Amino acid sequence: MKKFALAAAILFGAAAVAHADPIEGVWQTQPDEGAFAYVNIAPCGNAYCGTITRTFKDKAEYQSPNIGKQIVRSMVANGDGSYAGQVWRPANDKVYDGKATVSGNQMSLAGCVAGGLICKSQTWVKIQ
Repeated sequence: MKKFALAAAILFGAAAVAHADPIEGVWQTQPDEGAFAYVNIAPCGNAYCGTITRTFKDKAEYQSPNIGKQIVRSMVANGDGSYAGQVWRPANDKVYDGKATVSGNQMSLAGCVAGGLICKSQTWVKIQ
């Protein structure tokens, strides 16, 4: 019985990895005021959150105080490759309504105001 349970656990774990959501992974942000970051997006509750893991300025890695902070918050999949939640912009320390669309190894991520009427977007590239 223990062997069956172990085999089931291994198969379930492999299936979970094989069906990872397209937004999951490590993404490189578009440069913002000369700086960019690596963001690890992973499940958090019933949504996805992205945490800054490495930061770069003028292409050199540096220890930003933003490492470990969530830049993508509560992104919920809409089922068509798009997501809705919140995004934090470190440059001005503001949180915006967010939306994302994943296509292959690129993600368009936008922060919006005025109920989504005015948005500023970036293109992130999946690196892992």
